[in-house]
Amino acid sequence: MNPVLETIKKRRSIRKYLDKPLKDSELQAVLEAGSYAPSAHNNQSWHFTVVRNKELIDRISDKSKEVMAAQETDWVKAGGKNKEFHLFYNAPAVIIVSMRKDAMSPLVDCCAAIENMLLAAESLDIGSCWIGLVRYYFTLKEEMPRLKIPDGYEPCYAVALGYKAQRPLRAPPRKEGAVDYID
Repeated sequence: MNPVLETIKKRRSIRKYLDKPLKDSELQAVLEAGSYAPSAHNNQSWHFTVVRNKELIDRISDKSKEVMAAQETDWVKAGGKNKEFHLFYNAPAVIIVSMRKDAMSPLVDCCAAIENMLLAAESLDIGSCWIGLVRYYFTLKEEMPRLKIPDGYEPCYAVALGYKAQRPLRAPPRKEGAVDYID
């Protein structure tokens, strides 16, 4: 099978990581893959902030959970109150993805960059997980200086990265009826 298609089919969200830092060369390869994503009018409207400081990763998780615990949606509230839950699953590296506010399609651009990074990580046998719940941390304006987001950008998502401490199960079957052809 084509190696790109094989990587796409193998990639799974990993939620258990080894307590071992990523090699700089591997992290750079993942970031470079993100920078080669397509973007509207080639705006490349993303910015990547790499966080490897465990104390800051834990703080972002804890502060996110504080906000989550005050939400009305039951599963979000439960996650926020769960002492065992770590937003980044104790990954040794987190990439905060920010979007340039004045770009044509910044969220779409950033999502394409994230998918490239997830696939690149899988191709290197590195575990990854797209983290959306981090948006609760991004609501805490007093915390934002810690992330050193450039002016004109706002954070949208994060990616947890680390060496896999678990091997994912096979992909569940794909939903049928998701494609129509008009010839």
